Amino acid sequence: MRARVLVKPKAGILDPQGQAVERALPALGFTGVRNVHVGRLIELDVEDSAQLPAICERLLCNPLVEDFEILELAGADSTIGSSAGVVAG
Repeated sequence: MRARVLVKPKAGILDPQGQAVERALPALGFTGVRNVHVGRLIELDVEDSAQLPAICERLLCNPLVEDFEILELAGADSTIGSSAGVVAG
């Protein structure tokens, strides 16, 4: 199965990448954007989806400063995402 895992800083943890993006946006003409956080999206194919939480806790994230969320499970043949698409949250 294809899985997507979102790893992001825990609430209250310093996020220098997010801060850099937030500071750069006004210089590019974008206003009204606050609380920017930068994370990682990890896609992987797994045979046993029950292993995903342990994989995340032991390898994909640092549980002291990061949280993870398993976003979706799909068949391995499914297409995930598009570089031309718009991500809505």
